[in-house]
Amino acid sequence: MKLPARPRLLVFTLTLLATLLAPAPTAAAPVSWANDIDQLTAVDATKPPAPDGVVFVGSSSIRRWTTLAEDFPAVATINRGFGGSELADSVFYAERIVIPYHPRLVVLFAGTNDLWAGKTPETVAADFTTFRTKLHAALPETKLIYIAITLAPSRARIHEQMRTANRLIAADCATAPRCRFLDINPSMLGPGGGTPRSELFVADQLHLNPAGYAIWTKVLAPYLKP
Repeated sequence: MKLPARPRLLVFTLTLLATLLAPAPTAAAPVSWANDIDQLTAVDATKPPAPDGVVFVGSSSIRRWTTLAEDFPAVATINRGFGGSELADSVFYAERIVIPYHPRLVVLFAGTNDLWAGKTPETVAADFTTFRTKLHAALPETKLIYIAITLAPSRARIHEQMRTANRLIAADCATAPRCRFLDINPSMLGPGGGTPRSELFVADQLHLNPAGYAIWTKVLAPYLKP
């Protein structure tokens, strides 16, 4: 049975408040993702992806991006997102889920879970530098795009930390010629540029819905061309 408008609004508000007031989770150790990584790489030995593709790596917003092939039909995409992960986890597993594919481009989105778990923006930025350094030490010609930490409505209480982390990562990325910081947030904010548009997210107000991914696709597409 479909609820009337006011009860639906009340349910939405209570759900959002519960998310905002919930304690931050404890960060999981990188080894806890071993089974997820095994699943991602299960067929690599017998059917490895072709080199020179585009690897998407990071947390659940990457893992849930199940329409990569349709969104970028002219690009050989490889999805290596694992939900709930932090930037340090992508660093830890880069030798398994990024470097072996010899991609021409890596698209990275991670950092929001780190901040939510209590890490500082400086720590997140340092982990990004470690990822960038590791990638380019192994694959000096590979380009790297970092999608800015998204100002999701459900994580409003750490938006300032998100902005700080984004500034630090953008500054680091500017020092490397094959690195680009892609600020996705201006396209996802409402009038005045201050509040994230709730209609771009699913019910948890953290993960993107198709409309949100459509914006990511539009902003990212020009940079994925060979």
